[in-house]
Amino acid sequence: MSALLNPAEFEAALRAIGAERYHDKHPFHRLLHSGRLNKAQVQAWALNRYVYQAHIPIKDAALIARCPDSALRKAWRSRLADHDGDDTRPGGIARWLKMTDALGLDRELVTSMRAALPGTLFAVEAYVRFVRERTLLEAVASSLTELFAPKIISERVEGMLANYAFVDQEALAYFAPRLTEAPQDSAFALAYCIEHATTRAEQESVLEALRFKCGVLWSMLDTLYFAYVDPAVAIPGAFQP
Repeated sequence: MSALLNPAEFEAALRAIGAERYHDKHPFHRLLHSGRLNKAQVQAWALNRYVYQAHIPIKDAALIARCPDSALRKAWRSRLADHDGDDTRPGGIARWLKMTDALGLDRELVTSMRAALPGTLFAVEAYVRFVRERTLLEAVASSLTELFAPKIISERVEGMLANYAFVDQEALAYFAPRLTEAPQDSAFALAYCIEHATTRAEQESVLEALRFKCGVLWSMLDTLYFAYVDPAVAIPGAFQP
């Protein structure tokens, strides 16, 4: 195995994975952002993506539960409030449901997840299981896709507002706080991984964890594309436009 990467080289290797594999490159997102999906296809995306949104705090709680480091637990707790909300503000899950409401989706249908695609459910469960079962370093590293989130969020909001008459700024309220939260969270996780990956093997495990997470997000769009774009065949019981 090659020599230990210095911090700059290690960060560059991580960012190269995002440049190659982050799901902003997926054809489904290109269609979504350019206005080439119809309303039913956007509904299908929002309904299936809710599964991921709803499991983020479950994933984060699983990480906290296995963490012996109080400093890491304290830092990671903010992610639970960001997604679940607290007494002072709604969280990301509530904001996502505001969007699905605006898209005309029945809230109980969304929150029950019974109309989500099996591929979505499998991918999200694989992510939660990864965080529960792999090393703590790998679990933290799997969150590093947030390094690349601000770019896709900006493109998504701009493209959807410009191209879809059925959404407005209020419907897309989920995304504005993430432009602040994601950079803060990813900066912490990146610093943690750089500090704690002290061998080349550990650095490779961090890189592989990021590749895995990119694969989770990409596979979620694969299943959406197959079910609702081409060949547009959704399994019986899934959301049917």
